[in-house]
Amino acid sequence: MSAILIIDDEPKMTMIISSNLNDAGYTTDTASSGKEAMEKLNRQDFDLVVTDLRLPAPDGMAILDWIMSNRPETIVIMMTAFAEVKTAVEAMKKGAADYLIKPFPLEELTLQIGRLLSYRHTRQMKDLREKDYEDLAYDDFIGEAAATLAFFNLIDKVAPTESSVLITGESGSGKELAARRIHNLSERRNQPFIAINCAALTETLLESELFGHEKGAFTGAINRKSGRFELASGGTIFLDEIGEMSPSLQAKLLRVLEERTLVRVGGVDEIRIDIRLVTATNRNLKSMIKEGNFREDLFFRLNVFPIVLPPLRDRTADIPLLTHYFLVKSGFAFPQLDDEVLSLLKKYSWPGNIRELKNILDRAIILSGDEPINAGCISIDDDDLESCGAQTKTGKSLGESEKDLILDSLKQAKGSKTEAARMLGITRRRLYSRMKIHGISP
Repeated sequence: MSAILIIDDEPKMTMIISSNLNDAGYTTDTASSGKEAMEKLNRQDFDLVVTDLRLPAPDGMAILDWIMSNRPETIVIMMTAFAEVKTAVEAMKKGAADYLIKPFPLEELTLQIGRLLSYRHTRQMKDLREKDYEDLAYDDFIGEAAATLAFFNLIDKVAPTESSVLITGESGSGKELAARRIHNLSERRNQPFIAINCAALTETLLESELFGHEKGAFTGAINRKSGRFELASGGTIFLDEIGEMSPSLQAKLLRVLEERTLVRVGGVDEIRIDIRLVTATNRNLKSMIKEGNFREDLFFRLNVFPIVLPPLRDRTADIPLLTHYFLVKSGFAFPQLDDEVLSLLKKYSWPGNIRELKNILDRAIILSGDEPINAGCISIDDDDLESCGAQTKTGKSLGESEKDLILDSLKQAKGSKTEAARMLGITRRRLYSRMKIHGISP
């Protein structure tokens, strides 16, 4: 159950919002001043914070700054009066997820909270079959494998330019992180970097999020709202999962890229923008073009400088660095993995890429308790393990050779499954699995 902190110096306001969110199934706490809010933020982690902009010191902007520095995973929604919209937009550029102009329908806040929490959960917790990883909670790409260095070289070349970049790569390989690296190495590094996932929103919501809307544009649009393109003006906008965008929105996006102007939903005035566009997808856009699901003219606009992000199986030399980083960041007391564990990780095909690596390490930390991580703590799919490196015998199939190798190892280990697994460089779980396949009695 998500925990939400509501901050407003009007007790009636906090009470109404709290009651509404409690009815929606959330756990809430309230604060009537910036000081009280800071005390609660220091004592407890909240999934989401709803704060008024104007508060007894520290104000909402100061609270946002503190959260972004100390609890960056916490979602922040700003509440503001219409006259303070410019400041609210500035808060968005600093990291606030959204802002609402008072008065607003409680249903709008509840729906927005549900969407933001769901999106965060999707990015942090979804399994390997789902899309959109956030790619990771580290500051920059880590690696020294040849494929990684080649990728770095491409980014170093394109980052200082204004070219649009299309990043392709498997789910979980870190596409948003690559986009951030491009932004951080560009001349726009001190301007906003704004990311949005095209697969996470319905067509109507995505259009409103991208282009903004005018008051009365649709039910619930009680105030004008700037879109992400406006917020990103001067900086970089990153559109993830661009292959999920509907054909009608593709046409509107193409016009924005050609004219560098947009019209808010329900509006008539053209608004000029200055953005650098980076997009990403794990789909084959050329195949989508042939199927009639993606515009060829838009593809050429996006694909000015294509970058293919290497999957983890092509950069296994980076695994020791990545595992050390994740374990240090988690606060684990034994961040160095032994050769047996590293060997096991390097043999895996990593269908979920770096996302999967982080998830496996998180589980291994729990299983290890207060001890160093051993091979038995690593839970990976046996079917996705590559060959253990045993040499096949002449005239025998791979299966027959594997069976012979297992029997020989068990004989040398005098029946000890743990010792036999160690000799083979695999886990006990995998050993039992292969023994079952080959009909070897445990």
